[in-house]
Amino acid sequence: MAFPQTRMRRLRASAGLRGLVRETDVRAGQFVLPLFVTEAEPESSGGRLGREPIATMPGVDRLSLVAAVDEAKEAAALGIAAVMLFGLPAEKDAHGSGAWDREGVVQLATRAIKQAVPELLVTTDVCLCEYTDHGHCGVLREDGTVDNDSSLELLAQTAVSHARAGADIVAPSDMMDGRVGAIREELDGEGFAEVPILAYSAKFASAFYGPFRDAADSAPAFGDRRGYQMDPANGREAVREALLDVQEGADMLMVKPALAYGDLISAVKRATDLPVAAYNVSGEYAMVKAAAAAGYLDERATVLEILTSLRRAGADTIITYHAKDAATWLAEQT
Repeated sequence: MAFPQTRMRRLRASAGLRGLVRETDVRAGQFVLPLFVTEAEPESSGGRLGREPIATMPGVDRLSLVAAVDEAKEAAALGIAAVMLFGLPAEKDAHGSGAWDREGVVQLATRAIKQAVPELLVTTDVCLCEYTDHGHCGVLREDGTVDNDSSLELLAQTAVSHARAGADIVAPSDMMDGRVGAIREELDGEGFAEVPILAYSAKFASAFYGPFRDAADSAPAFGDRRGYQMDPANGREAVREALLDVQEGADMLMVKPALAYGDLISAVKRATDLPVAAYNVSGEYAMVKAAAAAGYLDERATVLEILTSLRRAGADTIITYHAKDAATWLAEQT
């Protein structure tokens, strides 16, 4: 029926009514907190040992192993489901060999966190860019282009080394064709058939990654990553990428970035019906922080609205640097 019989405002009149009919929920148990763990002891700041603030990401630090364990404990206490580990090695080389080193920074952090907080899920980023001296996500040919196929074995070795260290989930972010299948085969062959793969399926060559590259020291030394990361203009291609990862054995899929890609979160969810993660990336985080610091917007209300929008779009999981703050704010609402 039309107005006046139908009045949409009836169910908006009080907090109780709005809560009764709310379509989308946001919970701390849906969050993944990224952590930057460094092999070198960070320069401590603000009286917090083992932490080096990242200038472009206020509130986020590079962490020593001890500080990473402390951060994981805080996340678990807030009800956050998982952490995602990014490693900053002391040394780099052309092949990124630190990525699959048994005593590498991510492997050490994984073991330490699982020992200290066994109930917290540890997800590991599987890529070579933080470990290569050239900053690209795979090994290079003589002409300086990334050799997709030669990189697959190294990525698979890295994923296995993470699983052997105790990782609950491995998340390949390199965007090499065929890497999900190569990782699945290697995991299964090494006795890790139960370890799920969260594939960065639709990872775009985005302007929103700038602060992350500062944080992880992973900017390419030359060129860019447009030859393997996706063109932001292509939506149908994102769905195709996701479907290919499903065929290769992915258990979960990711869309990255998140804020400008809600249409693709929805499209990937509809096309695959697999669990979908949205990565609320560093640039998105930094924009909110900067605007809030300038007094242009309410940080708490803005963050919760963003996270709600990602859930509404179809994200089952949200990887976000806001995770600790958001978990605290949500607990205060209950």
